Amino acid sequence: MGKEVQLRPKVNVSSYIHFMLNYRNKYKEQQPNAYLGFKEFSRKCSEKWRSISKHEKAKYEALAKLDKARYQEEMKNYVGKRKRKRRRDPLAPRQPPSSFLLFSQDHYPQLKHDNPNWSVVEVAKATGKMWSSTANVDKQPYTQRAALLRAKYFEELEAYRKQPHGRKRHCQGPARRTSLKK
Repeated sequence: MGKEVQLRPKVNVSSYIHFMLNYRNKYKEQQPNAYLGFKEFSRKCSEKWRSISKHEKAKYEALAKLDKARYQEEMKNYVGKRKRKRRRDPLAPRQPPSSFLLFSQDHYPQLKHDNPNWSVVEVAKATGKMWSSTANVDKQPYTQRAALLRAKYFEELEAYRKQPHGRKRHCQGPARRTSLKK
């Protein structure tokens, strides 16, 4: 008939998740009609997890190890679809930077010079704070530059789409038909 679909194996869960599922079942048995919201349940569950003994936690850690071994074994036998990363055409025009990125490019060297021990993430956070505290009047030059770059990008993209590329050159309908009619 059709192809047999193989489902992806269920992911293994941590010892805390095993505990939480067990705790939820016990709680439902003790109080079947009581409703406990997720936030309240999570709080109670984490308090209980912190208070249980190492011996009791070891049971859940053993369950987690078994579950991990099960998952790894099932993944060895799993033949599923692998998503292919779509390759970017190197001839295609690149998207232009946003006004915030233009702002960041202007302010990055100064921030890095003033704070040489900051990581890229810390500089990016500082730039984000600077951008959010900047008045709209001061953002306007960056917005205008971004709009110009965006307009230029769309022009380049239109020209790029009009050009024949790669396989499309071989698959053009009318030219191919005329050559076959001999």
